[in-house]
Amino acid sequence: MSGNSLGVLHALDNARTQWYHVTAIVIAGMGFFTDAYDLFCISAVTKLLGRLYYFDAANPKPGKLPPSVNNAVTGVALVGTLTGQLFFGWLGDKLGRKKVYGVTLVLMAFCAICSGLSFGATREAVFGTLLFFRFWLGFGIGGDYPLSATIMSEYANKKTRGAFIAAVFAMQGVGIIFAGLVSMILSRIFLSRYPAPHYQDDRLLSTRSEGDFLWRIVLMLGALPAILTFYWRMKMPETGRYTALIEGNAKQAAADMGRVLDIEIEVDQDKLSQFKAANEYKLFSSEFFQRHGYHLIGTMTTWFLLDIAFYSQNLTQKDIFPAIGLTHSAEKVSALGEVYEVSRAMFVIALFGTFPGYWFTVFFIERMGRFKIQLMGFFMMSIFMLVIGIKYDYLKQDAHWLFALLYGLTFFFANFGPNSTTFVLPAELFPTRLRSTCHALSAASGKAGAMVAAFWVQSYTLDGHTHQIRKAMMILAFTNMLGFCFSFLVTETKGRSLEEISGEDGGDQNNNETQMAPVPKLGRQVSGRMESI
Repeated sequence: MSGNSLGVLHALDNARTQWYHVTAIVIAGMGFFTDAYDLFCISAVTKLLGRLYYFDAANPKPGKLPPSVNNAVTGVALVGTLTGQLFFGWLGDKLGRKKVYGVTLVLMAFCAICSGLSFGATREAVFGTLLFFRFWLGFGIGGDYPLSATIMSEYANKKTRGAFIAAVFAMQGVGIIFAGLVSMILSRIFLSRYPAPHYQDDRLLSTRSEGDFLWRIVLMLGALPAILTFYWRMKMPETGRYTALIEGNAKQAAADMGRVLDIEIEVDQDKLSQFKAANEYKLFSSEFFQRHGYHLIGTMTTWFLLDIAFYSQNLTQKDIFPAIGLTHSAEKVSALGEVYEVSRAMFVIALFGTFPGYWFTVFFIERMGRFKIQLMGFFMMSIFMLVIGIKYDYLKQDAHWLFALLYGLTFFFANFGPNSTTFVLPAELFPTRLRSTCHALSAASGKAGAMVAAFWVQSYTLDGHTHQIRKAMMILAFTNMLGFCFSFLVTETKGRSLEEISGEDGGDQNNNETQMAPVPKLGRQVSGRMESI
């Protein structure tokens, strides 16, 4: 153990991977499973909501949510997520990670159930109630981002920390798959029980009133994984780093971590003073900006730009599917049939495009590093979206499967790229005292980008006009190239302890240049060490 390292920190950094790490990944990851399911299942049922609540028998086309209502339904949870990230991220640094970790789960479960119970005498009352509970659902989801990332980074050893954090985030991919899968299975069951003609054949009977139960059940099932995970989340101890470095109790930290890791840990209460002396600066201070200012700007801008593209893809895919032949036009299916086709297409794209990318990141992040994966992902997303934008007419008319392949590849490189790394890096770059807050600021910046996607980019695709979708793809290609450029503000973190990265160990971290300079050499050392294991 190095002379200036606390025993508990050294033990955490060098602990072998064991069952408790896997348990922590599952407990934290189930929160992200719930987050993704709750945020993305709404895309499977928004068209059904339009048919049910904006039905007009005189209209040759099925009912459709007005753009403002559609954007509100899909975007209000993102507004809640942004505010929840900032609030719970700050609270996680003030009160501790564990004390507020269970609150977010309770809030998610309660509001998911209430979202499905959005009843009212008028459609305005139904949508008003739905929007209210979707906002607070997002508020709970927001808290899970900084807390799960921070907890996993502070539990993990330094050799596999990136893979562990990425594995937690990869559960988002599983949640997206289940959002499509659950909607697909339930809509198929409803179709078999309540068959209906196509809208063009019988406008009234095409929109079965039983569909009103379908969307409610889909939303309410989002509470199930949160409820199942609550007990285990409450049993997790506070992280050793927070207990030692912030609460100043090295003895308790050593006892907690020794118990869960099943090892003896040396208590170094007398060494805490040097760590505290190196960590007394505040977020809004010149010292913080000197040490971490460029890193925070880098994590915030890249996450903002990434989420414009990522959420645009997910929220608008229901409008793009008919254009590329994955679903029929609205007039040629019933209301329940449309839910089935949209959710089936979501499931296929998620399974073969979205899901693999997350796990490629898990397997390669400790070999390639965060920085290279992020650059590669932004660049490839930009290329594929640019090709789709330029050749949209040809792809739409004559090459449906090529269109689907290119569209799926943008999802793959989003997740084997910046969608994963923008989550990992803020959990590693900043000091323990401000780690949760800085991750929250970065994540909230991302959700601001998601709101741009929901309230602006999505409007380009609602009517299915070719020139509008082309324009959206070109805009997204440009935002991805901006993300590529801003990625140079962050540095590589693989193979280093959190205290070494942040300067909490008292090392020379006077400016960002001194942090970035040794990265290439460090990368070679880490690669060599990994190869020798």
